[in-house]
Amino acid sequence: MTMGKEQETLFQIAAQFDLEGTVHTITPYGSGHINDTYLVVMREKTGGSGTKRYILQRMNTSVFTKPSELMENISGVTKHLKNKIRMEGGDPKRETLSLIETKRGENCFVAEDLGYYRMYDFIEGAVSYDVVKRPEDFYESAVAFGRFQYLLSDYPAETLHETIPDFHNTVKRYQDLEAAIAADVAGRKTCVEPEIAFARERKAELGELLDLQRAGKLPLRVTHNDTKLNNIMMDEKTGRGICVIDLDTVMPGLSLYDFGDSIRYGANTGAEDEVDLTRVSLDLSLYRLYKKGYLEGSRGSLGALEKKLLPVGAKLMTLECGIRFLTDYLNGDIYFKIHRKKQNLDRCRSQFALVADMEKKWDAMCKED
Repeated sequence: MTMGKEQETLFQIAAQFDLEGTVHTITPYGSGHINDTYLVVMREKTGGSGTKRYILQRMNTSVFTKPSELMENISGVTKHLKNKIRMEGGDPKRETLSLIETKRGENCFVAEDLGYYRMYDFIEGAVSYDVVKRPEDFYESAVAFGRFQYLLSDYPAETLHETIPDFHNTVKRYQDLEAAIAADVAGRKTCVEPEIAFARERKAELGELLDLQRAGKLPLRVTHNDTKLNNIMMDEKTGRGICVIDLDTVMPGLSLYDFGDSIRYGANTGAEDEVDLTRVSLDLSLYRLYKKGYLEGSRGSLGALEKKLLPVGAKLMTLECGIRFLTDYLNGDIYFKIHRKKQNLDRCRSQFALVADMEKKWDAMCKED
């Protein structure tokens, strides 16, 4: 498809949505790796250049194989968030994503042979950050994700679809690893024996949270499942975290998953694929700061056992992620994108090094502030 034809197609797709004004430009936007994202700028009806903007996305149906169910999740959750934010005197247009319906009143547009498209209001005066540059930003993301839990604490999580089945089923993730070890399709098993041993030594821990949830001791909640810093929009003027974005992986789960994934990603002193493992450790000050913000944002909506097990969430999400990287390395790097040889193995080793450091600092992690 030529660039001109692609632009024409995007204009035709944008025209299917109930927009204010007429489309002026459509350009690629952001740094996401899953969906195709575009910035839509409108021309005001009076003929000016216009300032109204929208985000248009083509959903990746290879990753999310049931896009209609995914959109049901997003639609239900954002409507609930808007109602709660409005009741608290907030601004529902800035504090949660706003889906733009099609002219037929649907939450997405299905273009024959081109896929599923959705549109959001653009949140003006806000930015997102890919890495933690200031502790304050990490804290603000914690408050925002905690508030996300609080606002959705009365949402019936069991009514949500699993957009990626068994996403945080830590026991199944381990079973997948053992299957990959047995198959050894890429012939790599002998060079990762220390990593295999590390995972096997911690096998008994992997079912702890799942067992508690099945026993009714941990509540099923609406979870985001991708709680990275760049999924929070920060107000440009105040620096406050105002809106949780990227709701594709919103599913029923445990609050400890969201907390743990944030720590795994944001409180690691090394990179996710760090080669020099001496640079990998848990930054306890960032851990405590995030915990403080998360509990403040959740406003007492978490139970006593959830709060007690926050360190377990951090460790298990890190261990699970390391297991997934190791599994993919054994399978020949078929799931996670790599940009160099052994990158998935380096990712695995970095996660396992972080787990090991957490174990050394366990008493400090579990200490009540």
